Amino acid sequence: MAATEHMRGRTQLITVRGRQLRIAVRAADPAGQPDLALPPLLLCNGVGGSLELLQPFVDALSPRRDIVRFDLPGIGGSPAPAVPYRLTTLARMLSNLIAQLGHRQADVLGISWGGGLAQQLALQHPGRVRRLVLVATGTGSLMVPASPRILRHMVTPQRHRDPDYAVRVAAEVYGGSMRAHPERARDLLHATARVGPRRGYYYQLMAAAGWTSLPLLPLLRQPTLVLAGDDDPIIPLVNARIMDRLIRRSTLRMYSGGHLELIAEPGRLAPVVEEFLDAG
Repeated sequence: MAATEHMRGRTQLITVRGRQLRIAVRAADPAGQPDLALPPLLLCNGVGGSLELLQPFVDALSPRRDIVRFDLPGIGGSPAPAVPYRLTTLARMLSNLIAQLGHRQADVLGISWGGGLAQQLALQHPGRVRRLVLVATGTGSLMVPASPRILRHMVTPQRHRDPDYAVRVAAEVYGGSMRAHPERARDLLHATARVGPRRGYYYQLMAAAGWTSLPLLPLLRQPTLVLAGDDDPIIPLVNARIMDRLIRRSTLRMYSGGHLELIAEPGRLAPVVEEFLDAG
């Protein structure tokens, strides 16, 4: 396998539970002393984001473990389904994906909307998830919401389809480093990302409509790292504090920054994630 493929991951279309998914698997680098005892790290993206958006974070991670990313149905390079789906459907699909790739378990990281999917996977298929990392995320419909002026930007895929619009709203919507450098939103959201059909975005929003993990969080048995920014307009910091209180084996780490800091400043957060995963 070429060196660039080790870094970026081999992209392919596979069929899981009758659905085609575009995935990228960055195999552990044989030259980097891979740890065969480590499970893969499965990354769950935010709303509307293709797997390329997480590339800066993947690049900052150690080459010792496999990294698995995927495009949700109708997002990026995954074909759009004929009808909407639910988070429970996606959780079953990811459980099968882990097994299909030859693994019994995975560590799972979810950012933003993907944090909800990661929680559902850990609750619905607890044997598949060894450790859980929840970044800039909340508990769904029962949480402290963003302000209405922020939410109005979230109900449309325009941020992912119009680079100029993404720059105009970056400071207000994402906070953190985007306040001083909103132009970075163009590179982070549009430089390499793939855009699927509009209905893929709306199907993703519908999948989590009415969903909440709030009453179920005490049932999570996996060690969980909750990562939250102190300037995140989309997910107010209080949500992380609530999750930390309800998850029995939770570790809360707050960072200086906003909603996109995992990919905007991956060099700061990747070591925090790896330290947590390596403690298991």
